[in-house]
Formats: sequence, C-alpha cells, structure tokens
Amino acid sequence: MSRNTLLAWAVLAAAILFAVVPFFTPFDGFDPERFPIPQREPPVQPAGWAFSIWSVIYLWLIASAAYGVWRRPDDPAWAPARPWLLASLAVGVPWLPVAGVSPIAALVMIWVMCLTALAALARSPAEDRLWFRAPVGLYAGWLTAASWVSVALNGAGFGIVAGEFAWAVVAILCALAMAHMVLTRIARIPEFALAVIWALIAIAVKTAEDHLILTILASVGAIDLAIMAVRNWQSRAAAPA
Repeated sequence: MSRNTLLAWAVLAAAILFAVVPFFTPFDGFDPERFPIPQREPPVQPAGWAFSIWSVIYLWLIASAAYGVWRRPDDPAWAPARPWLLASLAVGVPWLPVAGVSPIAALVMIWVMCLTALAALARSPAEDRLWFRAPVGLYAGWLTAASWVSVALNGAGFGIVAGEFAWAVVAILCALAMAHMVLTRIARIPEFALAVIWALIAIAVKTAEDHLILTILASVGAIDLAIMAVRNWQSRAAAPA
C-alpha cells in the first residue's frame, strides 16, 4: 500500500473519529467559571443555532475522505493536502474534552486546527472541488471565525487590556481580515466565505438587542464577505501555496 493510500485511510479514520467525539463529549461552550472573569453571556459568542453547521461539516468531511479512499487513493493531486488535513483532524479529535477543562489549551489547539486546515485548503485539488475543496473550505471557514472567538473569550476572560465588548470588536475585525486574505489567495472557495458569514450573522442576531454596534459591524462584515465570495468565485485559478 502506497504512502498516499495510507494517508487516505488515515484521513477517513480521523474524520470519523472527529465526528463521533461530540456524541460522547457534549459541549455547550466554555465553562464560564474556567475564566478569572466569568464569561456567562459574551457578546462575541454566536447564537446557539449557528453551531448546527458542524453537522454539515462532519458529514461532508467523512464523505470527502470516503470518496478519496474509493476513487482517489493514489491521485497525486490529492496528496499535498492530505497530511495537513490529517493534522487538523487529529488535533480536533481531542479538542472537545480539552475545551471542557482548559480554555487556554483549547485556544492553542483550535489555532493549530485552523492553520493546518487552511494549509490543506491552499493545497486542495482544483478538480473534484465538491469532494475536497468545498468541505475543507467550509471547515476552515468556521475554524477561522471560531479561532478569533476563542481569542476574544480568553482575552476578556483573563482581563487582558480590555473587556468583552472591545474583544468582540477585535475578533470580528480580525476574522474579517483573515477571511479577506484567504479569499484573495485561494480561488473558488465560496464555502469558506459562507462559513464565516454564517458565524457573523449568528453574532449579529445574538447582539441585536444589547450591542447594536456589534450587530452593525457583523452585518456589514457579512455583506462584505458575500461580495468577496462572488469575486472569489470568478477567479480562475488558486494562487500558489
């Protein structure tokens, strides 16, 4: 069995484990009491319904990995992205148990997941877009938003420089900047933009009553990324990784 075929099977196993863990480790967000300044209703936290996107991510990643084993086990176009995706999923498997006890460790881990997922996305094959680039794009997009949310929660929770509102602004602006950078470098990844937009809409909805400025900022950001996604779709080729 070739190295690439072994990687294909490893990605499939990791994707399945990644999707199974939530059934054994329920997670409703970081425990507010794990922070010196409890984060009971942080404004940067998306509305609960937004996390339903994980069902799509889990199933699509498993389908992608299964297709890779079945139809593309030795395809050289799939080879460069597989180690990066495997690394992201491998870190993601224990993320929920860790997040339940250590927000700081979870912060480090989610950034590793995010950056390796983006590396996989940058190296994803242009062919079979719906079977690799699309699901990895959706996964990487949500992680982009979630990573900055985690930064804001830890920043506010540990009282670093500013409070919840300021950290929420920082998280939204930084997530937007990062999404812009990705969309200018990798072509035809509307799923990536959609995941970030989904998170921004969920933040806008949650903050509508108490933090109008955040609602406006998140809404404008979602519109901006939607425009960027259209332009990204019109791109002909991905920039070199």
